[in-house]
Amino acid sequence: MSDNYAAAFGKQWKKYSQTQLDSYTGVPITRRRTLRCIGEANLPWMRGKRVLEAGCGAGRFTEILLSLGAHVTSIDLSDAVDANRQNFPINNQHQIAQADLERLPFSPGTFDVAFCLGVIQHTPNPENTIARLYEQLKTGGLLVIDHYTFTLSDFTKSSGLFRVFAKRMTPEKGMAFTEKLVNMFLPLHKAARHSRVAQMAISRISPIFTYYQTLPELADDLQHEWALLDTHDALTDWYKHRRTPAQIEKTLKALGGVDIHCVYGGNGVEARCRKG
Repeated sequence: MSDNYAAAFGKQWKKYSQTQLDSYTGVPITRRRTLRCIGEANLPWMRGKRVLEAGCGAGRFTEILLSLGAHVTSIDLSDAVDANRQNFPINNQHQIAQADLERLPFSPGTFDVAFCLGVIQHTPNPENTIARLYEQLKTGGLLVIDHYTFTLSDFTKSSGLFRVFAKRMTPEKGMAFTEKLVNMFLPLHKAARHSRVAQMAISRISPIFTYYQTLPELADDLQHEWALLDTHDALTDWYKHRRTPAQIEKTLKALGGVDIHCVYGGNGVEARCRKG
């Protein structure tokens, strides 16, 4: 394992720096996810608030948080911060820092919002990560997170086998390996895109991630880009933890969270709470 377990993510986000930006795709995929996780009732409150965006990557969520009028501090363990800075330069509304979630360079109680989507399952200890984020909040502050959960596909698809090898490769070799897999299998998925049954059958042997069924609004070139990005993301992550809503809710309650909202959704479990 690399000393920086997020090294592969850094290479990923620098190569696919715009792939998941709504402004690039022309489809509000990230905006819908962000607003759902924050909660409609909290949206007007976001303007002018100090937001810690943990695990910012290239900035797919940065773009939406800035559009809500928040003052965003984007952090990432990897050098994906370079891609974030290129997409959303530092200014009075946006700050960027390369930092470890386990050792945040901020005083406790600094932020109004701690926002962390698509990240916690990839850290060494999810419960500890959630606690560090919660610690950064002012009293009454809002914690917004999500987490992978257990699914049948974890046991029926071949991606887990491929991941055993891919995650041990250097970032360069891992990128080349996942690109070859996508170029091999994506034509099969495309040919079967109008048949859910055929897609499910192909997915038993194919280790790649595609969106012909779930995001049919993406054009062909974007389908290819998203397959490249998310296949690399899914096969090269060092940690891939899973939790149920009950487990996440238990963690939030133990920290003193109130107004807890915790449900199945998105990539697994979506949750938010206020700091009591």
